[in-house]
Amino acid sequence: MAMLMNKVAIVTGAGSGMGREEAILLAREGARVTATDINEAAVLAVVKEIEAAGGEAIAFAHNVASEEEWVNVVNGTIQKFSKVDVLVNNAGISLAVGLLDTTMDQWNKVIQINLTSVFLGMKHVIPHMETNKGGSIINISSIAGLTGSSGAGAYTASKGGVRMLSKAAAVDFGKHNIRINSVHPGFIETPMSSDLVHDDRMLQWFLSQTALPRIGQASEVAAAVLFLASDASSYITGIELPVDGGVTAK
Repeated sequence: MAMLMNKVAIVTGAGSGMGREEAILLAREGARVTATDINEAAVLAVVKEIEAAGGEAIAFAHNVASEEEWVNVVNGTIQKFSKVDVLVNNAGISLAVGLLDTTMDQWNKVIQINLTSVFLGMKHVIPHMETNKGGSIINISSIAGLTGSSGAGAYTASKGGVRMLSKAAAVDFGKHNIRINSVHPGFIETPMSSDLVHDDRMLQWFLSQTALPRIGQASEVAAAVLFLASDASSYITGIELPVDGGVTAK
């Protein structure tokens, strides 16, 4: 039986990369999916792919840093599907700029998209999960949220914030049977990382950091998200799950 039968999931940043794989996998496992992305054309294509495979999904163009747009996404999901069981806060951006060279505009943009968006998503979804007497929230962080990351102070701060915000919310809302966990991808091949992954020097450096001798795939992050979204993880909350090929083990 499908792992998410009769569940409703919202996935942000679903137009490409990890978010795309997450939305497609959750739909394949029975969830009705609200897929959102700043790139409307991309997320509409993902919804068409889900529907072509027999799934059910709707799409929203979505700036995750906007509270008004979060209200529209959540209200639209409730109107269409009547509830929300799963929230995957996947949308994010990277910034490889040293601390002293980071401008205020850069700092604010990274914090708003990577961290404030997670706060807004939980703020507007959790009341519906409380009404529904449970739910699962998966916040996508990074291995940079577990260890220091050279030359990326704003990004590292935002992803560390996602980790600790997830823990705080897990403690607050466990009594409502709402589970909240963070996932920490390592070196994953996505459109965002394709230039680096296909640069031989960078690829060799990535591989030198991992225990497993390869780069990870977005589908492997999606599999971790599926586990945390499903009842298979029903007694798991407040954890950080690295999907990193063993980087943090080293």
